[in-house]
Amino acid sequence: MNSRTTYRPAPRRTAAVGAVFSSTVLLAACGAVGGLGGGGGAASPTKGDDLRIGLLLPDRDTARFERFDYPVIKKSVASLTHNRGKVVYANAGASVPRQSRQFQQMVAEKVDIILVDALDAKAIAPDVQKAKDAGIPVIAYDRLAQGPIDAYVSHDNELVGQVQARSLLEALGPKAATSKLVMLNGDPADPNTARFKKGALDVLQGKIDIVRQYDTDKWSPAVAKANMKQAIQSVGLGNIAAVYSANDGMAGAVVDALKEAGAKSIPPVTGQDANLDAVQRIIAGEQYMTVYKSFLDEASNAAQMAVDKVQGRDIAFDALTRDTVDSPTQKRIPATLVPVVALTKDNVKDTVIADGVYTVQQLCTPAYRADCAAAGLK
Repeated sequence: MNSRTTYRPAPRRTAAVGAVFSSTVLLAACGAVGGLGGGGGAASPTKGDDLRIGLLLPDRDTARFERFDYPVIKKSVASLTHNRGKVVYANAGASVPRQSRQFQQMVAEKVDIILVDALDAKAIAPDVQKAKDAGIPVIAYDRLAQGPIDAYVSHDNELVGQVQARSLLEALGPKAATSKLVMLNGDPADPNTARFKKGALDVLQGKIDIVRQYDTDKWSPAVAKANMKQAIQSVGLGNIAAVYSANDGMAGAVVDALKEAGAKSIPPVTGQDANLDAVQRIIAGEQYMTVYKSFLDEASNAAQMAVDKVQGRDIAFDALTRDTVDSPTQKRIPATLVPVVALTKDNVKDTVIADGVYTVQQLCTPAYRADCAAAGLK
């Protein structure tokens, strides 16, 4: 394909799960009638631009969090508050106890609202409750946290798994029915993992032979590599026709394991997040695809939602949360679900380059110059 294929979540859907500035402003301006749904601390309608937004991100192994999510949220908050709003940022470094301490510190510091990408959706629930008791709203970011959250911003994560699975079947073509697939899923403590897995299995089951499945603690590339080595040993390198990897960090580990085992060519490998090194692997033919989720849209929407919530702009907030999701502890949580794109070698130019995520120069370093030329990237 020569242009992007965007997969959009169904409007106003209720999911049981485990923005560019101009579009954000447009949504805020168009408005919606009605109250907020969901629980959480009340916002003060008199709050001005001197607000403080707590941002808790889960790890540094996923490149997008430090490279895009935090900077975009910080820039968006500044733009929306005439440079008076501040983002109080902490990264858990893949430690659940550390994230809890960071969350409690933000409650103690009385930030105005908290955006949290929870490492463990269930473990974070008591901290969310403490924030509610302190009158601090909480928005679950990227992963759906349990507890009385006020809103959720992410993607249709079941759709992400479906897009990954469809891409694998397309890559294998008629050979899929007799092919062996190794499946490396994400962290079982992450509620998104179950949705990615369900979406993928809904597409794959009965159409390919899934010979091994692994969960990956804390989305660790090291764990993924160890599991892939085990799969190679038990299934046989030449018998593995494709690998479902839930994200790009793990995909890089999969490719390394295959190379170290002596693979002359790499079978189709999926990913997610459009990390820089993953897009370079795709250009080089070492990773088949990644799911580009426009974390720019996700991050800027989250910033807009947080500012609207704190400043009491209920109509603007409702306009950004026209979907709903369910968690194990709460029903009909107001949500915004950002569309996703299957990124392959054929549409790098139309996705991450067109959106300004990466430049050709960033992607086409000397090691990838010949592959970029072959792919028409100049």
